[in-house]
Amino acid sequence: MDATREVEVVVIGAGQAGLSSAYHLRRTGFEPGRDFVVLDHSPGPGGAWRFRWPSLTYGKVHGMHSLPGMELTQADPARPSAEVVGEYFDRYERAFGLRVRRPVDVRAVREGDGGRLLVETSDGTWRTRALINATGTWDRPFWPRYPGQETFRGRQMHTAQYAGPEEFTGRRVVVVGGGASGTQHLLELAPYAAATTWVTRRPPVFREGPFGQEAGRAAVALVEDRVRQGLPPRSVVSVTGLPLNDAVRQGLADGVLDRQPMFDRVTPDGVEWRDGRHVDADVILWATGFRPALDHLAPLRLRGPGGGIQVDGTRVVSDPRIHLVGYGPSASTVGANRAGRAAVRDIRRLLSGEPLEPAA
Repeated sequence: MDATREVEVVVIGAGQAGLSSAYHLRRTGFEPGRDFVVLDHSPGPGGAWRFRWPSLTYGKVHGMHSLPGMELTQADPARPSAEVVGEYFDRYERAFGLRVRRPVDVRAVREGDGGRLLVETSDGTWRTRALINATGTWDRPFWPRYPGQETFRGRQMHTAQYAGPEEFTGRRVVVVGGGASGTQHLLELAPYAAATTWVTRRPPVFREGPFGQEAGRAAVALVEDRVRQGLPPRSVVSVTGLPLNDAVRQGLADGVLDRQPMFDRVTPDGVEWRDGRHVDADVILWATGFRPALDHLAPLRLRGPGGGIQVDGTRVVSDPRIHLVGYGPSASTVGANRAGRAAVRDIRRLLSGEPLEPAA
């Protein structure tokens, strides 16, 4: 293994948040490879986008925002989003010479000597004065636990494993989850499946009309308030509601989006409610979201009594050397861009010895 290398800043992750951070580092005078390094565990560019299911075309993507300094233009809406975004990220990395190192698995971040952090990876150890964590959520799919789950004789799968609707042909499918992924999966696979059932913990909220800047700021503020308190973040999408587009309207009219309350237990051949109602199923598709991928930060003991990491803007309150970008309120493409800029501005102040200011 290589000897420990030293840089000013380590960026973990090369999705939207990591590339935005790297762009702002370079733009403000940090030299890639010498002053900072970007580590990414994926085999190629694209972040989590490279793992999206092929039927998620670019035209179906909701709210994709270009990276700073280079617009994503003339993308074919009929092409898979994984291809469109992967190629765009690849062009971006090369255009700005970001020199992303991959595939590199970050195993742990520990306290080092002299006020430095030690980033232990499959490619050796990096010693750094500051850390931008941009690892997102894709690597931590959330699987709820329900009684009898282990007895189910059919297939259980998560959104992270979804490859398209064809594999559900002739199957009886229970889709669990009231977010965008759950409704997209359900609408897509219903024409192929023998039967579908949609269950959610809470009644879905459908949003009519355009989603303006004021509503967006209000939604982000709700998530930001949670992370300021050190609570686990909720996604921005979870507080905005589901857009009532033409496909959703048709699904409601056809009865595909006929939401049922959450079942109480899983049986060997389906799911069951407390009142005795039972639905047979061959597949349970858990569209139940993701959690922040932060296990490598565990040695630093950043989590507070609320179960989350207390963050002011992007800066970890208990350790100002560490910034979480794409976490909580910045877990959107436009939010990641802004957060990358804010984190770099804060890190420059930290490294130059200037006093840190509260986040705006």
